[in-house]
Amino acid sequence: MSDAPQGYLTTHVLDTARGRPASDLRIELYRLEGGTRLRLADVKTNADGRCDAPLLEGADFIAGVYELLFHAGDYLRADEAPAGHFLDRIPLQFTVDAPNEHYHVPLLLSPFSYSTYRGS
Repeated sequence: MSDAPQGYLTTHVLDTARGRPASDLRIELYRLEGGTRLRLADVKTNADGRCDAPLLEGADFIAGVYELLFHAGDYLRADEAPAGHFLDRIPLQFTVDAPNEHYHVPLLLSPFSYSTYRGS
């Protein structure tokens, strides 16, 4: 049995206004350490609104504070939201205190609101 960490971080984005996954949406991942933001990943969602691989896993996935920065405005402008949009960049900060677990942080997005939760 390995002592290597088994936890990992995933996300996906659902466009609730259109009832479909939000594809080609840019997401940046940061680790926050004191006053420093260390960028760990810069990815785009696939056709299913997910990233092709975990954003962070194994020994790189340590306890701490993280931020997912969703570039919602770029996605909404590219999709020509019929009523315009209100949101631009959505920063979600969260704490990982059990890095041996799976942390799934989905974003439910519309042009004027969003919600998130820790999924499974």
